[in-house]
Amino acid sequence: MRELLALPALADGVPEVLVGGEALDARVRWAHVSDSAGVARLLDGGELLLTTGSGWPTEPEELDAFIGGLVDAGLAGLVLELGVHYRYVPAVVAEAAERRGLALVALHREVKFVALTEAVHGRIISAQTAALVARDEVRERFTGLALRGSPADFIVRQLAATLGSGVVLENLAHEVVSAEVPPSEEEPLLRQWEARSRRAHRGDAEGWLIVPVEARGLRWGHLVALPGPEHPAGRSAVLEQGATALAFGRLADAGGDEWARIGRQRLVDALLEGRFAALPNAAARLEAAGLPIAHGVQFGVVASGAEISGERADAAARALGGRALAGALAEGQAPASVLLVSLPEATRFAVDETGVLAFARSLVEEPAARERLVLSVGQAAHGLAELLASVQQARDLARVPVARGARGPVVRRADDRPLVRLVTSLRDDHRLQEHGERMLAPLIEYDLARGGDLLDVLAAMLAHPGNRTAAASASHLSRSVFYQRIALIAELLDADLDDGETLTALHLALLVRRSGSR
Repeated sequence: MRELLALPALADGVPEVLVGGEALDARVRWAHVSDSAGVARLLDGGELLLTTGSGWPTEPEELDAFIGGLVDAGLAGLVLELGVHYRYVPAVVAEAAERRGLALVALHREVKFVALTEAVHGRIISAQTAALVARDEVRERFTGLALRGSPADFIVRQLAATLGSGVVLENLAHEVVSAEVPPSEEEPLLRQWEARSRRAHRGDAEGWLIVPVEARGLRWGHLVALPGPEHPAGRSAVLEQGATALAFGRLADAGGDEWARIGRQRLVDALLEGRFAALPNAAARLEAAGLPIAHGVQFGVVASGAEISGERADAAARALGGRALAGALAEGQAPASVLLVSLPEATRFAVDETGVLAFARSLVEEPAARERLVLSVGQAAHGLAELLASVQQARDLARVPVARGARGPVVRRADDRPLVRLVTSLRDDHRLQEHGERMLAPLIEYDLARGGDLLDVLAAMLAHPGNRTAAASASHLSRSVFYQRIALIAELLDADLDDGETLTALHLALLVRRSGSR
């Protein structure tokens, strides 16, 4: 109704809106011209009635009932032309329309109803044609995404751009798989997402539009669109096209849980790369994805030496009463994964090695892979800021070589490596970086110029202090060649490699260099 008031054919009648507000938001399906008192029985709903009122009842009670009958028939709006039969709109008509929320407009100048109906129908048909064109465009776009195998997060991003509002993809457990929302809305929206989503599914939708993602009788989740502007194709139609594209992609996964794996992996990767607007936003995303941050204790973990799936890591954490998310491969160590683990405060993982070893053994099934597994665990954290520091400790610790021949699962904790913790806490201090460069510059230049391995040899020697045989084995060198390398390192650095302070300084410099190699 609101749009039709702007039509020139209606404006020529000098319209006066007597009942407007929300009533003007009614959708007009068609225009109908009639002065009959029995017109209500001829209506199907959604019509705009154009009339002079010449055949209306004369008694106030009958007029009130007449307006009630129009509303019951689903009339979208009433336009009464004054001058032919009525010089003004009867008060009972205005009051009845106001009471029942029926849009009422009076025309103070005579107009040709045929021209007015033609204009209204033209506007309606034009809108319907635009909707058909828009639906074809949307269908073509999202069908293309499905055929190209676009990932779920990209489809969600395209939906948000198309609808001009935030869009969330959740699984059946009401955990967020992917979300595309403005940064300012992210934290308040995703905080306690599961509870809000469950309420919305029960009918308290907060203005949300919810569409299931399903195919072949299987439902995998839901798409949720936040309130936003109207779309020519219809917001529901757009969201349904996105759901179809996601369903095609899910069927192509042959039943695999690629949604959760890729969505969570990209969430962890974005977090570690600093691609988030603020800590509360990132914490809300992690919570919405199923990782408790507001309570319990968290650990940053790097699992290297064996491939670890996100599902396996989460299952291992669930066995301890917690949850885990897995990121992509870490720093060129193949295979290696960064894990974010959240556990109850009282779990053994947080207090002794038995719990960590149980977790490590649960990560892999094959005995051979289990023997190769190395788990580097950061300090216990409470909240996202501490968790990020714990992750960095684990990543720094993962760069420290493991003794050759060690059979896993090998567990190393930052709590047991105070120097690694110190480097992590001071990693951005330019004085520490300058120290690393100054100490190691001759070795770095030598290795770069000759493709040497002096830094690796030095790392092996520092990892096995007092045991040159083990250090040579870790370097994959014979003892004689290893001693030659050590002598060359001592010569290039002009340093006594038997001096404890020198070794400590070199160890610190090497940790600084490797912590900066992301």
